[in-house]
Amino acid sequence: MKTKLVLSALALTMTASMAQAKTRILVNCFWPSSHFACSEVLPHWLDEVKRVTDGRVVGNIPPKSVAPPPEQLASVDKGIVDVAVQFNGLIQNRVKGPLVAMQPFTGLRNAEKMSRALWATNRKFFADEFETVELLSQFVISPGELYSQTDMPINSIDDLASRKIWALPGPLAAITKKLGSGVVSSPAVKSNEIISRGVVDGHLGLDPQAVQAFQLMPYTKSVTVFDKALYSTSFSVFINQDKWAEISAEDQAAIMSVSGDILGAAFGARWDKAAAGAQAAYADAGIDVVQADPAFENALIKASGFVTEDWLKAAGEAGIDSAAALDFYKAELAK
Repeated sequence: MKTKLVLSALALTMTASMAQAKTRILVNCFWPSSHFACSEVLPHWLDEVKRVTDGRVVGNIPPKSVAPPPEQLASVDKGIVDVAVQFNGLIQNRVKGPLVAMQPFTGLRNAEKMSRALWATNRKFFADEFETVELLSQFVISPGELYSQTDMPINSIDDLASRKIWALPGPLAAITKKLGSGVVSSPAVKSNEIISRGVVDGHLGLDPQAVQAFQLMPYTKSVTVFDKALYSTSFSVFINQDKWAEISAEDQAAIMSVSGDILGAAFGARWDKAAAGAQAAYADAGIDVVQADPAFENALIKASGFVTEDWLKAAGEAGIDSAAALDFYKAELAK
């Protein structure tokens, strides 16, 4: 009887010990909770993390973001959350590499392929760029487009210069400002506050699903479509270093097996699906699709050249073989 009691106590102790050994990660998602990034992609990734670690690493997503979009990296640095997703355009003072996928007229209308190409480029040219967090993945979303909020489409440099434009922070804001447009810039999730109030009469940089998700279709009259993808935005997914250190090397490797280009491609593929759905809704929303005048496209390509020149210089000064990285990224896209 005594032996059975000892064994039972030992079993309970081991069970308690195993329960205590479970690592829990808090994963922040700055998009609205109903957005597929928060409701589908990240939850599926957490399911995969639990599966490949045999339940030793589990996680959850708060119902509301604990930090505004610009502070995702800071929130992980400070340990407020363990994992977050950050738009790389908001942290370009700290990382240069992932902006390779944000060069104007470089990407494709295929976010899944761009995401895989970015991760391959990261592994080869700037894998260790994040110094304060552990990088889990990087991805690219569907290309941003140029939209008019008036009955007159934007189809020339003069048209663009005559407008007040909401533009995504970073290169697009710089390009439109250089061309003479009045520019209002904010994170994408804040775009509705500006566009819906009529503060601007055009917007640049949102992909089709964002126009739909942020309920901007009622305020949008037309979209100007270029032969080449005008602009794409990239994101990074990372985990707090102290939290990462709590996880065994075996489980770290298992987590990376379902992260990296796997997670990046999942984000990209879901964005592609959402973009296609949003484009199918243009007609019912009264949004005209206008093919860009070749002269306008060529003028924009020329006018945006300084963005890539500046990035090549800045990334080179950061120790990245930037010209080779850009060539490699383009080659990956061309495969």
